[in-house]
Amino acid sequence: MGRYRLHVNGERRVVDVPADTPLLWALREQLGVLGPKYGCGVGACGACTSLVDGRAARPCVTPVADAQGKRITTIEGLSEDGDHPVQRAWLELDVAQCGYCQPGQIMSTVALLSHNPDPDDAEIDAALRDNVCRCGTYSRIRSAVRRAAQLKRGER
Repeated sequence: MGRYRLHVNGERRVVDVPADTPLLWALREQLGVLGPKYGCGVGACGACTSLVDGRAARPCVTPVADAQGKRITTIEGLSEDGDHPVQRAWLELDVAQCGYCQPGQIMSTVALLSHNPDPDDAEIDAALRDNVCRCGTYSRIRSAVRRAAQLKRGER
């Protein structure tokens, strides 16, 4: 067992787990942060996507020891009242069907828009290609990414 200091959604937190424990388990089981979903456990589906130091990462394959000292942001940490531009776009365009993949889709979109404020469809598809949506809402997701980019730029 080790003691790891994590910076999760703006708060300093401590977990006592083995070093190789996936960050996803520390978030969900130790800290009660349930937004990142368990999908595949091998980093292939994107349901757990969160930001680690501002970049999209897969907590299901990130050892907790590797996350120590880094800023971890999950969907819960985007905004207190759902007013982040990406969240607003998702709601405005009614993207979610079952909703299971949406936290990961949203966090991947936040990462994309942080370095590319006006992505084209090919860039959106490339950035979200590893986020699987079983319901097939990909066209609504792409539209929401474009809308989030507009909202982020202050466009109506």
